[in-house]
Amino acid sequence: MSDSHAPRKILITNALPYANGPLHLGHMVGFMQADFWARFQKLRGHQVTFVGGDDQHGTPIMLGAEKQGLSAQQLIDQIEAQHKESLAGFHIHLDNYTGTHHPENKRLSQEIYRRIRDAGHIDVRVIKQAYDEEKSMFLPDRYVKGTCPKCKSPDQYGDNCEVCGTTYDTTDLIDPYSVLSGKPPVERESEHYFFKVSDFQQMLNAWKSSDALQPEIANKLGEWFENGLIDWDISRDAPYWGFEIPDAPGKYFYVWLDAPIGYMASHKLACDANGDNWDSYWLPDSEAELYHFIGKDIVRFHTLFWPALLQAADFRIPNGVFVHGFLTVDGAKMSKTRGTFVMAETYLNHLNPEYLRYYFAAKLGNNVVDMDLNLDDFSARVNSDVVGKMVNIASRCAGFISKRFDGQLAAQTAAPELQQAFADASEAIAARYEKREFSQAMRDIMALADTANQFIDEHKPWVLIKDESKLDEVQQVCTAGINAFRSLCIYLKPILPSLVERAEDFLNIEPLMWSDLQSPLLNHRINKFTPLMTRVEKDSVDKMIEESKENLAPTIDPNSPLALDPISAEVNYDEFAKVDLRIAKIVAAQHVEGADKLLQLTLDLGGETRNVFAGIKSAYQPEQLEGKLTVMVANLAPRKMRFGISEGMVLAAGPGGSELFVLSPDDGAQPGMRVK
Repeated sequence: MSDSHAPRKILITNALPYANGPLHLGHMVGFMQADFWARFQKLRGHQVTFVGGDDQHGTPIMLGAEKQGLSAQQLIDQIEAQHKESLAGFHIHLDNYTGTHHPENKRLSQEIYRRIRDAGHIDVRVIKQAYDEEKSMFLPDRYVKGTCPKCKSPDQYGDNCEVCGTTYDTTDLIDPYSVLSGKPPVERESEHYFFKVSDFQQMLNAWKSSDALQPEIANKLGEWFENGLIDWDISRDAPYWGFEIPDAPGKYFYVWLDAPIGYMASHKLACDANGDNWDSYWLPDSEAELYHFIGKDIVRFHTLFWPALLQAADFRIPNGVFVHGFLTVDGAKMSKTRGTFVMAETYLNHLNPEYLRYYFAAKLGNNVVDMDLNLDDFSARVNSDVVGKMVNIASRCAGFISKRFDGQLAAQTAAPELQQAFADASEAIAARYEKREFSQAMRDIMALADTANQFIDEHKPWVLIKDESKLDEVQQVCTAGINAFRSLCIYLKPILPSLVERAEDFLNIEPLMWSDLQSPLLNHRINKFTPLMTRVEKDSVDKMIEESKENLAPTIDPNSPLALDPISAEVNYDEFAKVDLRIAKIVAAQHVEGADKLLQLTLDLGGETRNVFAGIKSAYQPEQLEGKLTVMVANLAPRKMRFGISEGMVLAAGPGGSELFVLSPDDGAQPGMRVK
């Protein structure tokens, strides 16, 4: 990376959202992080280009369009327009945003393919592939589900298990079925095209050891290398929505071949529009810097296949791939049922986008951990920091300057040392931004805001103004406060661009740059102050959540069990695995004297008996249960009841009363067997 003071030429990209639906707040984590960094670099005076677009190819696009009665082109055009509108709403400034179906991407994808093919890096093989006879099509891995061959978890995708993390071939699945038809797929042979990633083992090893990757990502690459580099299948069979492979009728580029090339195509269109030299960024001897911001779910494509593909086609490789984690809301995975799966548009209907920009900045680091949007903390943090600290400085000082001094700042401040402290923090805060340590940068900036507010509290201009002999001091104190506010605007301009733009109008100045930190604003006329940001109101947050729930409502029958008894908060696999479910035989059942709802059950666990009190008397007579097999929680801590000790729990479904149904396993299950 070049010296931070020397002019730099930087290209930034963000992961391409898939064109199958609207953007949600999870998408905004990456877009905002990239936008913060791009705006910071521009503020420092560097030449920055930030591009993106939609990922517009693949089977889901084709099938999704068919389901909606649209052509694939109509669907991707519609989604691209929605995405652009949402990004603009959150002040994400991209120099170009073009989807991967653009002709420029087709040209580049085919050129890169020809280069790697002619250099000997393509291998053509006949493979066996899952085929849906009812739908008359080969099935992508994600359209085949079955039981994981390793951990035996059901309903796992055809390429990897989301429970144990194992990767495998679709043919390894136990009891596979087509997601489209529900029928077991058959195997058919097909000719496929493979990119020989193994040709670039040496380069990838060097890449893994460079500072281009975060340590945890470099470690993940190391794990993949240990298992041996596998050549990458880059072709798909018709019918498929994408670009046809040159000289291979009926064969199409796999979506992940042309998706990252979409960065190059989007950048080429930006260069064509602004007169920049595209080659100077992408040729091997380029001195420009290239950085990708992505989520942790697409690391393999960006850190293994993508650099190898660039090297094979004689283009430069990135200076860095910056990986972020997922977004959780209130400590759990985003949930449509709870209303925390919030679409970008829904958020913008109710809340200021800069609330979220600041909150994300206050939480984001440069590591690969998930980030939680705690809605109570969200409101408190924004109200305290941005409204209560930063904006408050201007509102406390501007009125005195406007009313008593006709908007004129003093020729000097009451505290040159305060101005100097703000200026001296410049390089430390810049280093935080440079390293993407946004949360630490926000803490440092708000510490300066605290210092400025403390200065105003100590000098009390509202008291001094009552003494005509101290008017000069009031003007100088408020000038110091306004300059502190101006410095905070510079520091927060990458995060709060709209607020700062309004602040620049209030200050009556040209757009702020980082270098302005070194020169205070003196003997200058400012405009009348108007509120720059209002507080986050709980009512607006609640309405956003309710609207998110309403978006889901039409898909659920209001009288269904799921609507009447919604799914509980998620637990992870490790938490669930602690529950030991076993087959048990009810060897005896009897009424419990003095209990209206309980039956006492004696359960045989295959060599061990348990006493359990079960609240199922309203639905069963004891004789109906004796001899039945059921499922029990075997490792539940014993519970002391007034009728005795209950040593477990039997499982039943239903709302209660006569509608209770004790679970029973299929024939063949035996007492003591674990339920998996």
